[in-house]
Amino acid sequence: MEATIKTHNLQRHYRMGGEMIHALRGVDLTIERGEYVAIMGPSGSGKSTLMNMIGCLDSPDDGEYWLNGQLVSEMSDRELARVRNKEVGFVFQTFNLLPRANALHNVELPLIYAGMRRKERFERAKRALERVGLGERMSHRPSEMSGGQRQRVAVARALVTDPSILLADEPTGNLDSTTSRDIMTLFGELHAAGHTILVVTHEQDIAKHARRIIMFRDGKIAEDIQNDGQIH
Repeated sequence: MEATIKTHNLQRHYRMGGEMIHALRGVDLTIERGEYVAIMGPSGSGKSTLMNMIGCLDSPDDGEYWLNGQLVSEMSDRELARVRNKEVGFVFQTFNLLPRANALHNVELPLIYAGMRRKERFERAKRALERVGLGERMSHRPSEMSGGQRQRVAVARALVTDPSILLADEPTGNLDSTTSRDIMTLFGELHAAGHTILVVTHEQDIAKHARRIIMFRDGKIAEDIQNDGQIH
């Protein structure tokens, strides 16, 4: 298999109130194309910092990060923005949808930023919404949809650019248990279709949907567990 994500000795430090925080302490990680990985750990363990690095939202103080063979850790902010918009699809706990825009327009947004023509933009956003089961909800605004439907819109928006990786940060944090299971079923279907998925979560029940579980502690990988898919 081909590595989509590869890090070597990844380090990130920052100062908080006069104290130096070592958020990442030399992380070596390889994620192959098509893997489904959950990243777990207590607050302050470094999992969110790693997510920001992988999503090209932050740069390491030391070490290397390769995304699809590109050395991302040495890129400029402008280059990082280009890679982020093209290669990474984000799904957030709070959905981050525009309240006055309908589902279709919310999904179109990354394509608007990319300068895509209107007709192609519409077709791609429509297909993305159909893929997550919302083909008949394209004209609905977020206030007219349930929490689960809003998160599906967010997933469609993340998928519309055909990214290399789908990064989900606590994607079920604002959802009830039944809706959470529906969203994780959707992630399972996307993984089966070949998508590379990383989910940051503190919930064991959510992590168990992944095929690999990485536990962070004190800025390092504490455990790297293969899940055979039987634990649900």
